[in-house]
Amino acid sequence: MKLDTKPYEEKMKKAISSFQSELDTIRVGRATPAVISHLSVDYYGTPTPITQVSEVKAIDARTLTISPWDTSLLKAVEKAISTSDLGLVPQNDGKIIRIAFPPLTEDRRKDLTKDVSKRGENAKIAIRNIRRDGVDKCRDMKKSSEMTEDEVKQSEKAMQDLTDKYIREIDGVADKKSKEIMEI
Repeated sequence: MKLDTKPYEEKMKKAISSFQSELDTIRVGRATPAVISHLSVDYYGTPTPITQVSEVKAIDARTLTISPWDTSLLKAVEKAISTSDLGLVPQNDGKIIRIAFPPLTEDRRKDLTKDVSKRGENAKIAIRNIRRDGVDKCRDMKKSSEMTEDEVKQSEKAMQDLTDKYIREIDGVADKKSKEIMEI
């Protein structure tokens, strides 16, 4: 009986998906609603993502508009953007908030690519932890005589192959994002 790798593969897919979502929040010089999707405002005592209490649109490559459905939230949205680590300056005209995305400096681009690499390493660690869980399960099954030595070796190889596949995918996603950041 070989180890069923499907549950581990699902976990690895979720780790990749989470990594990609994380990268979407990194600004690359172009205005995208994903950049502020992780920011929250206090909406009647509950922290709520900005994207759930307003319409967020990119009106051109360098400008984002935020139109809260409840205009009393304008100040809260403005404050959330100002205090974030995005380095953006919101402009409130009383009805909507405009955010102009200045071009990134060379130093900021390099910092962002380092951040992408760091997040990529964290995603790889998550994948390796999933592999370790699978290998541990194989060894436990061998101890309880549910698996032979050959089946353990085959299962461990299958887990390693899965790990290698998803680590290559993480590298590809990180490289693509880094290139996107370094584009002028």
